[in-house]
Amino acid sequence: MESCIDMMVKKNSGARYCEEERRNLPVWVQKEEFVRTLKENQMVLVTGETGSGKTTQIPQFVLESVMDENSSASDQWLVGCTQPHRVAAMCAARRVAEEMDVKMGEEVGYTVRFEDCSSPRTVLKYLTDVMLLREAMVDPLLLRYKVIILDEFHDRSLATDLLVAILNRTLFRRPDLKLVVMSATLERLKQKYFSDADAPLIKVPCGRLLHPVEILYTREPVMDYLETAISKVIEIHMCEPTGDVLVFLTGEEEIEHACSRIVSSLGDQVTVVPLYSSLPPALQQKIFDPTPPPHSVRKIIVSTNVAETSLSMDGIAYVVDPGFSKQKNCCFFTANEIWSVSRISKASAYQRAGRAGRKCFRLYTEKTFNDLPAWELPEIFRSNLVKTVLTLMRLGVREVTDFEFIDFPSPQMLYRGLEDLFHLGAIDDQGNLTNIGHMMETSLEEPL
Repeated sequence: MESCIDMMVKKNSGARYCEEERRNLPVWVQKEEFVRTLKENQMVLVTGETGSGKTTQIPQFVLESVMDENSSASDQWLVGCTQPHRVAAMCAARRVAEEMDVKMGEEVGYTVRFEDCSSPRTVLKYLTDVMLLREAMVDPLLLRYKVIILDEFHDRSLATDLLVAILNRTLFRRPDLKLVVMSATLERLKQKYFSDADAPLIKVPCGRLLHPVEILYTREPVMDYLETAISKVIEIHMCEPTGDVLVFLTGEEEIEHACSRIVSSLGDQVTVVPLYSSLPPALQQKIFDPTPPPHSVRKIIVSTNVAETSLSMDGIAYVVDPGFSKQKNCCFFTANEIWSVSRISKASAYQRAGRAGRKCFRLYTEKTFNDLPAWELPEIFRSNLVKTVLTLMRLGVREVTDFEFIDFPSPQMLYRGLEDLFHLGAIDDQGNLTNIGHMMETSLEEPL
């Protein structure tokens, strides 16, 4: 019987309709260098700007390399690529399945909370970092995987931080396992955390093939960024040449309000598509639909910060960036977590501008941009660490204060997490997880 790998090779060889498009991506130039470096090293770091094709092409490069080395049909192996958001994992998997001309959920699949679109035939799987962390709890050596790709590492979610430390341990115990870490801003993190790993760094060339994006600021600070964003979209449609628009807002309520206002103002002249985490997957896929004819119709995508990374949307010419996002913060004294609208970082602003093809309209002054922090504070400093401590204990880490965090959190918050778990009955006086602790761990949430 023909193996799934052989069948996929045949399908992939027949999918030449997108070969030229793939070759035009900046990351394609690094293909031979990357494959050679991956074969010679256990860990490889990849950095490249938004739009360079890392998320869709690097996993395919890895898959081709692994298939050359694992031709036996009896071998059960996986290439896993993590994403910080479930929307990104699902969309990236669908994009790659189309490029490889395979059925979604067969050779290429994804796994997110409450949805597993994969099968025993799957050899390339996109999944959220939380789901891979759960797999590590059951199988600490991750024996099913030949290569693990941590994408969007700069997002610095709690799960990603834990995964890096866990995988560093696993690499010593599994010399056959390879790790690829990808980020738009990896040079800084290499100096800070991967300096002792002796891992080579591959820099993907700039994704701007034609011309740089023009950045436009407001002359004065805006009082209402939501109304200003809606007005800017209408102005773009009236005054700018053809091209789709991507607008960044902070949440579902703002997005639905903006979509309603834009439709009522422009009517059939535009196609307005919302994008946020709680939107049904079928509606999320509408962002990839081509702009309908005639040319006077313009597609406008109104999204949360999930569109900053991993989602490649063709035809985006203009980006409207109000400079805000909804972020989780934790009160040190009460340990309560709240989601609040906050200013973005310069790194996020660059990511948003990288989505534009021509112009990025920043709805704040250049002085405001210069005053933004260079990076967002890692989630580990903005979270109640009860879940983190519970996860570490489930992974067998008894001394949480000795764990190899990328950025070590407040020891007081770690001890407070231990105290809270003890008072909740999740751990006993010996520091062992109880049945209640195991039940609590299985209910941990995944970021949308």
